[in-house]
Amino acid sequence: MGQTPSSPLADCLNAVCNGRDNCVAFPGTPLYQISWVDRYNLDIEVEPIAVTRPETAEDVSGFVKCAAANNVKVQAKSGGHSYANYGLGGEDGALVVDLRNFQHFSIDPNTWQATFGAGHKLDEVTEKLHENGKRAISHGTCPGVGIGGHATIGGLGPESRMWGSCLDHVIGVEVVTADGSIVHASETENSDLFFALKGAGAGFGIVTSFVMKTRPEPGRVVQYSYSVTFAKHEDLGPVFRQWQELVMDPDLDRRFGTEFYMHELGVIISGTFYGTDEEFQATGIPDRIPKGKISVVIDDWMAVITKHAEEAALSLSSISTAFTARSLAFRREDKISPETITSLMNYIDDADRGTLVWVLIFDATGGAISDVPTNATAYSHRDKVMFCQGYGVGIPTLNQHTKDFVSGIVNTIQNGAANTLTTYPGYVDPALTNPQESYWGPNINALRAIKSQWDPNDIFHNPQSVRPAAVAA
Repeated sequence: MGQTPSSPLADCLNAVCNGRDNCVAFPGTPLYQISWVDRYNLDIEVEPIAVTRPETAEDVSGFVKCAAANNVKVQAKSGGHSYANYGLGGEDGALVVDLRNFQHFSIDPNTWQATFGAGHKLDEVTEKLHENGKRAISHGTCPGVGIGGHATIGGLGPESRMWGSCLDHVIGVEVVTADGSIVHASETENSDLFFALKGAGAGFGIVTSFVMKTRPEPGRVVQYSYSVTFAKHEDLGPVFRQWQELVMDPDLDRRFGTEFYMHELGVIISGTFYGTDEEFQATGIPDRIPKGKISVVIDDWMAVITKHAEEAALSLSSISTAFTARSLAFRREDKISPETITSLMNYIDDADRGTLVWVLIFDATGGAISDVPTNATAYSHRDKVMFCQGYGVGIPTLNQHTKDFVSGIVNTIQNGAANTLTTYPGYVDPALTNPQESYWGPNINALRAIKSQWDPNDIFHNPQSVRPAAVAA
C-alpha cells in the first residue's frame, strides 16, 4: 500500500479499516490518482486527502466521524460521473467515501419493493431487477453511472416522462449523517432529511441503501432514430424548431421520450415509445418528427436499454476525458425563439470550436415528473419540459477555445431568453454564478434550514452543495 502517513486523521481512518486491504489510500499510495481517485473530468485536478472503500454502514459512520473530528469535508462517490468531480470533493483536501462495495440486493415478491446498495451502477440495477421478476425503475441511459448519486440528485432518462425521475421511485433509505449516526429516512421517518436527500443528497449524508418501488417492465417498445448530415449547422434550424414544437406540446403522450443530439457533422434525433407500433402510430407522433434517414426498431425492454447505452457511448459515457460542460433548463414559456435558434446555429458555424469532439444535447422532460409538487422533494425542476447540455472534449487536453465555444452556446441561448434560465444539478455546471439558487430554486431556503439541523458544520460539502442557513452567503 505504500507509505501510510501518520496524522490524527490517518490514524483514525486506519483504525476503522482495522488492517483490511483496499480499505483506505492516501496521496502517497502508489497509483493513487489512477487507481483510487480516478477522476472523471481530467480537466479538473483534485487530490482528496484520502479515499476510503467501506464495506458496511458502520465503516461509513467511522470514516465520517474521523473527518468531522479533524475538520475535513466529506463526499460520497458511487459511479463518479460528476462533470466537476464533485464525488471527489470538487477541490483538494476532501475525504472520499467510495461506495463500490455496497452491492447487496433483494426484492420483495409481494410488494415488489427492491432494496439495494448505493454502490450499484445503472446497468447492474437494470439487470438485477430484470432477473428478479422482470421489474424496472426509471433512470438514465449511461450504464456506468452510480445509483447513489443518480437517485439522490434526480435521475432523468427516457422513461421519466412516463414514470417520473429515479428519485421519485425512492421510498426509503439508510443514511449516515454528519455526526456519524446511521438512520433511516422516509416520508414518515426523518421526513425533512428524506426531502433533502431526494434532490440534494450530496450535502446531507451518505446513503448506503435504497428501498425503491418498482414497475413491471414495459412489453413492446418502439425505438426511433433519425440522423442526417448537414454542410452547415444553420440548416438544422428548421429541424430543431420542428422537434422543439413536439416536445413543448402539453399533450405529448407520456409514453414518449426523445433527444436531439447535435454534433460536428449533423444531428441524431432519438425517440423511445413504450408501447406497440400501433399505439405509437395512433399518437400522431411519427407524423410530427423531422424526416430523414430513419431507423425504427420494435423490441423489448432490455434490448432498448442496451440501445440507449450504445447511444450514451457517443457522448461522454464512462470514459474519463478532459471536457467542459454547460447546461440550461426550459419551461414552456422559455421556448427558444426562431431568432435565437438562427443565432445559435450561426454561432456554432462561425465559432472556433477548438475540437471536433463536441455535442449539444436537448432532451424532453416533464410528463409524470411534473405531477409531483415542487416542494415535495428537493428536486425543483418539476416545471421544466426540456434541458440542454453542451460538451466539448479535449483530445488529449482541453483548450480555452473549446471552453469559450461551449460557454458561447449557453450565452447565446440565454441572451435570447426573456428570463434567467436555471439548470439541474445532475448536469452540474461549475461556471454558474448562483449555483444553489439555480439548482434548487424555490426549495433552497428550506434546504438551508434542514442543513442547519442535520449538518450545521457543513461536513458534507462540495463547491456547489447546499450550505447551512447561518453560512449560506
